[in-house]
Amino acid sequence: MEESKEKIVDRMIEDEMKQSYLDYSMSVIVGRALPDVRDGLKPVHRRILYAMNDMGMHHNKPFKKSARIVGEVLGKYHPHGDVAVYDSMVRMAQDWSLRYPLVNGQGNFGSVDGDSAAAMRYTEARLNKIAEEILADIDKETVEFVPNFDNSLKEPSVLPSKIPNLLVNGSSGIAVGMATNIPPHNITEICDGIIASINNPQISINQLFEIIKGPDFPTAGTICGRGSILEAYNTGRGKIIVRAKSEVITEKNNKQTIIINEIPYMVNKSELIKEIAALVNDKKIKGISDIRDESDRDGMRIVIELIRDANSEVVLNQLYQHTRLQTTFGIIMLVLVDNEPKVLSLKQMIEEFIHHRQIIIRKRTEYDLKKAEERQHILVGLIIALNNIDNVIKQIKASKTAEEAKNVLMSSYKLTEIQAKAILDMKLQKLSSLEQKGIRDEHDELTKQVSLFKKILSDEKEILGIVKNETSEIKKSYGDKRKTYILDQAYESFEEEQLIKPEENVITISHAGYVKRLQVDTYKQQKRGGKGVLAATTREEDFIEEIFIANTHNNILFFTNKGKLHWLKVYEIPEAGRQAKGTSVSNLIHLDNDEKITAFVPIQDFNEGFLMMVTKNAVIKKTALSEFANPRKGGIIAVNLRDNDELVRVVHTSGNDQIILATKNGQAIRFNESDIRPMGRQATGVRGAKLKEDDVLIDMVKADDTKTLFSITENGFGKRSDVSEYRLISRGGSGVINILCSERNGKVVAVKSVTDNDDLMLISKNGITIRTPAKDIRVIGRNTQGVKIMNLEDNDKVISATNFVKEESDEVPSNNA
Repeated sequence: MEESKEKIVDRMIEDEMKQSYLDYSMSVIVGRALPDVRDGLKPVHRRILYAMNDMGMHHNKPFKKSARIVGEVLGKYHPHGDVAVYDSMVRMAQDWSLRYPLVNGQGNFGSVDGDSAAAMRYTEARLNKIAEEILADIDKETVEFVPNFDNSLKEPSVLPSKIPNLLVNGSSGIAVGMATNIPPHNITEICDGIIASINNPQISINQLFEIIKGPDFPTAGTICGRGSILEAYNTGRGKIIVRAKSEVITEKNNKQTIIINEIPYMVNKSELIKEIAALVNDKKIKGISDIRDESDRDGMRIVIELIRDANSEVVLNQLYQHTRLQTTFGIIMLVLVDNEPKVLSLKQMIEEFIHHRQIIIRKRTEYDLKKAEERQHILVGLIIALNNIDNVIKQIKASKTAEEAKNVLMSSYKLTEIQAKAILDMKLQKLSSLEQKGIRDEHDELTKQVSLFKKILSDEKEILGIVKNETSEIKKSYGDKRKTYILDQAYESFEEEQLIKPEENVITISHAGYVKRLQVDTYKQQKRGGKGVLAATTREEDFIEEIFIANTHNNILFFTNKGKLHWLKVYEIPEAGRQAKGTSVSNLIHLDNDEKITAFVPIQDFNEGFLMMVTKNAVIKKTALSEFANPRKGGIIAVNLRDNDELVRVVHTSGNDQIILATKNGQAIRFNESDIRPMGRQATGVRGAKLKEDDVLIDMVKADDTKTLFSITENGFGKRSDVSEYRLISRGGSGVINILCSERNGKVVAVKSVTDNDDLMLISKNGITIRTPAKDIRVIGRNTQGVKIMNLEDNDKVISATNFVKEESDEVPSNNA
């Protein structure tokens, strides 16, 4: 047999995984999420501008359909979703998103109220003039061109960019393990800062800070405190507080009105007004009688009328503390420098831009010099021919072929092939005296240009002088006044929790992940024998899964299938009316696209009890609740998952409980939680049950002999069995049969601990939902198939079941955890 040429390299899996993930993450960082320090653009924005320029869509040319632009970008340079390209182009046209919009949009491009842009087939666009400054000289070999995704075309790796776009328009993005958030600035100040840096390369950041006052947002507003800005400029990281601009008007009857005409950057005006109205209705903000949006084409105007004798300063402070009339902008000046992510100071960003412009001007000048010398070379040949025109014509006429004429000219006058061809291609009209003068004048002018270009290339000071002059021209052409006002001192800040009154609230969580809180009075005000109130208006396929009382300062722990834990204070859950469906949990905590909440645990005291976590591969872990007492923004890893494993369930235990684990193939194991030693937060866990090869764990419940264990299979068959029938064994065993998984039944999809007073909700793959009382389901032995509980159509399966919390109830369970 022929020996295989394949080379196998032994390598530690940890090293391979680390290197492969680093390669992947760097690809995302460089190719998607972070802007380049030179032109301030991410690849998608760069490709849009380049494609529009290539299509000739300049500021003085007609608009073209956005769909045509998106198609051009997708087909040639950016093989991703059309929505991503269109959304990026739309943002570049919004004057409330970019300080200096790069695209001129015609049609509905959205609004500061959060309205979406019209479909791309309806809108039109072209480049703004300032965007053409970013693309200027791109045809003069100033930047490197690289192959596009299919090697059929070339695209620029960076744009020449006369505009310091990264600083004037800012950028934001989330990469792998890092994020950037650069605020926009005033172009006049940035240009002055660049010129000052060229004049004095040793300039300090404090000196730059005298020129560049701070961020300048397109929606204006007020920045509170200069100290935080200086810190961000020095270190590349910092936080600034941005407030809306308000004006208080006193009417004749001593009633006061607050006028808001500027709001913080990236705040949705419509949502802001709804937020204020909701807080007024919930009596969190007092003293407001009416709120109106009187914004029009002349500008923004939010009118907040106060009740008589209300103190406008108190109301304003409440608004700043509780609404997005005051926001925090976290500055992270993370950019790509030579394709490497770096956090830069303000001075370093300016230096990188100046260096980029030096390179562009040098390459542009080299290109112009090459073209000038090529043309000069041809003109020298033409002048020689004109000086000897009679003899040249005679020699050409005597030649039998063009090739012979070319060779004769080259040998007779010591011309190059290029010069000889130019003479042969010369029109007879060039022999007129004016044409001859024009050729000689052009030669003289080119001689001067060549001399100038060589002078520029020989002296770096000349190049810096051009950078300075071009920056001055940019300032003159596009400079404007600052929009955002900066206060010297920051307002006194408060911890959010200090502003929240400790009180009991009712928390409801629906099966689809909608959460809200209500005042306890909503449930407690009825007399004995009342019908109760509706806890929430949910979607037809949704229902309330949990309802409990908790203090506003308590925590709720949310666990995801990826083993992550997120904290939410009860007061962070938006308060809503009785019939509101609430807010999606995904709007309150950050989840990845393929991540979902699999468990939540309300906690009052972190010093009591344990958290028992189990995965689909039956790995179980017990950790003291106190290990999770320090919340972290963005969440933490609660359990380290092995490959292809997911967190299935989390239960709060006392330390002396018994646990039942149930599997897809109908097995169940009951054991003491004391069989599992407490582990640290970073631990993976131990085997909870021994699974067969094709089996996975689907649920975990606390064993309670006063309850029954309800099991439901995918084909709609189920039963209840007494918990006492499940004998107590040691952790890690195979357990006993819980329900027979016959061909009729299919696999088990859910197991719940229920009483006769509970209701159960069953959900099918096709979205069919039925509610059934637990008492109507027979209590039979473990080793049985059960009875038909849910009738299913062809190709439909039961996918989930849960205890159903009755919406019409006079009593709400208290959170005694």
